[in-house]
Amino acid sequence: MTSHSLDTYLEAAQRENTQRSYASAVRHFEVSWGGLLPATADTVAQYLAAHATTLSINTLRQRLAALSQWHQTHGFADPTTAARVKQALKGIQALHPAREKRAAPLQLTAVARVSDWLDAAVAAADQRGDRAAALRARRDRAMLLLGFWRGFRVDELVGLHSEHVTAVPGHGMTCFLGRSKTDRQLVGTTYRVPALSRWCPVAATLDWIAMAGLTEGPLFRGVTRTGGIRSGALHPNSVVPLLRRLFVRAGLASPESYSGHSLRRGFAGWASANGWDVRALMEYVGWKDMHSAMRYIDAPDAFGQQRIETALASMSAPGSPPASLPPPASQSAAAVTLMLTLRLTPRRAGRSVAKARKTIETLCLSPHRGVAVNPERTRYRLQVEATDDLDLDEVASALIEDLYRIADNHDLHLDASLHDEAAERHWN
Repeated sequence: MTSHSLDTYLEAAQRENTQRSYASAVRHFEVSWGGLLPATADTVAQYLAAHATTLSINTLRQRLAALSQWHQTHGFADPTTAARVKQALKGIQALHPAREKRAAPLQLTAVARVSDWLDAAVAAADQRGDRAAALRARRDRAMLLLGFWRGFRVDELVGLHSEHVTAVPGHGMTCFLGRSKTDRQLVGTTYRVPALSRWCPVAATLDWIAMAGLTEGPLFRGVTRTGGIRSGALHPNSVVPLLRRLFVRAGLASPESYSGHSLRRGFAGWASANGWDVRALMEYVGWKDMHSAMRYIDAPDAFGQQRIETALASMSAPGSPPASLPPPASQSAAAVTLMLTLRLTPRRAGRSVAKARKTIETLCLSPHRGVAVNPERTRYRLQVEATDDLDLDEVASALIEDLYRIADNHDLHLDASLHDEAAERHWN
C-alpha cells in the first residue's frame, strides 16, 4: 500500500484552484505591495485601503482569506479578524459600492446554434477522414451540452472522470464528481443527466467517450494534431478560451462576454423561465442556499427529463441556420511566430524554479524552437507549426496546459500567456 506524508493529506484537503489563488494573493501582498509576513492588523488595513479603488470587494475578501490562512498555517495570530480590519473593509464597501459583475448567460438558442454547427463539423471531419478534427468537435459538443443541461462550472467539467460516467438506458446517465467547490466534506456528488430528444448531453458524451476510447481517467482531454488523446484533463484556464473560439466560429455575437459561469447561468435562467421553482432548481444544480441560487436567476423527476422534454417539445426549430463550416484544412503546415511570457513562483520555500524552467524548456519549448529573448528567461520566441487557425488554437492551448501541469508537479505558481503579434491573438 502506498504511504503518503502528512503534508500530502493536508494539501489534498484544499482544492487546487484555492491553493493557487491563495498563493497568488499572498504573493501580491508580500511582493507586489511590499508587505511583511507575519503582518499586523494595521498593516492589513493599510493594504485594503491601498487597493480600495482598484480591487473589487470580493477580491479584497479573498485576499483576507488567503492572509488569514497563511497566518493560521504558520502558527501566528490572525490579524484579519481584528476590528480595525473589519471596519476598513466595511468602510470601503460603503464608499466604493460596485455592482457585482456576472457572466453573460448562454441562452438555449445559442447552445442550439453552436451544437448544430458542431454536428456539421463532426459530419464534415468524418467525411474527409480528419480524426483530430472529428475528436475535437465531439469533445466540444459534449462539454457544451453537458455543461449547459447540468449547469456545471468549468472546474466541475474538467473534474469529471470517464469511469464515473454510467448510462441509464432510456433515461439518461449518472456522473460522479469526486470533488467540487461546494462539496466541503469531500464526499463526492452524483449528478443525473437527462437523455433528451434534441441537443442531448447523454448522446454527445457517450459519442465522445466511444470515439476517444476512454475507459478511465479524465473525461475531457486535449487532442493532439495527429488525433491522439492526451492523458491529462483539460486545464480549467483553457476551457473558457476554447469555448469563446468555438462561439466565434459558430457565429455568436460578443463571445468575449461569456465566462466559466455562463453555462450555469444560462441553464438557470432557462429553467426559471420554463416553470422550475427555485427549490427544484437548487436540488437539480446542487446549490445549498437560496442566495446562491438567486444569483443565477434573472422536486422534479430524478433526471429532470420530463420538465426539459416538455419545454423542448414546445420550442420551434432555431430560425437561423448553423454557421457555415470553414474550408478543409490545408495539408501544408506553416511556421507561426508566437511570444511566450512565462513567470514561475514557488508556492512554498524550497521549491526549485530553475529545475522546472529547464523541464519546460526541454519538453515544451524545444520542439517549437523556443529561444529566450531576455536575461531573466521570462519571455521566449517560438516557431509553431500549424496547418490553419484551428490547428494553431489546439497547439497553443495544449502548450499552455502542459506548462501548467509541469508547474503544478513542481509545486510552483505559473503565469503564462502566448501572443501572436501579427494576428493580435492571445492564449492564456
